[in-house]
Amino acid sequence: MSHGIDRKLLKQAAIFADLDDDELDKVAEVCKEQLFKSGQTIFKEGEPGNRLYIIAEGEVRISRQVPGSGEEALSVLKPGACFGEMAVFDRSERSTDAIANTDCKLITITRSDFEMLLDFNRDLAYKILWAVVRLLSERLRVTNENLRSFLAMSMF
Repeated sequence: MSHGIDRKLLKQAAIFADLDDDELDKVAEVCKEQLFKSGQTIFKEGEPGNRLYIIAEGEVRISRQVPGSGEEALSVLKPGACFGEMAVFDRSERSTDAIANTDCKLITITRSDFEMLLDFNRDLAYKILWAVVRLLSERLRVTNENLRSFLAMSMF
């Protein structure tokens, strides 16, 4: 029973990309839907991160508050995008703000439900954790590239 959460949507999220239909159904069981109005804050930088989100409909703006100049948008995420997942894995604080860029429908999973899912489903946990390793490696590679160009530019 998959609570009307679309399997295809879950599969678009990088961390769930390797899961089969049965596993996706298990994930769907712990999902909840949340609606946000355009301009509404989903979470703020510095808050404890206790859930991850997948965009079902609409767009979400990921941004930072820059002292003296206000909000700096880092990216705008579209349906199928997953965000807020790192805080769920490392129990850290949110490193950015997330704001509804349009009216949006989000699929959300709390940390406790997510941990329970991983504890009780070894194969599923294995697939998700490998996907997370790939995601982190990719992000680190991008950060390294950005740092390299930044350092190259600051030499002159």
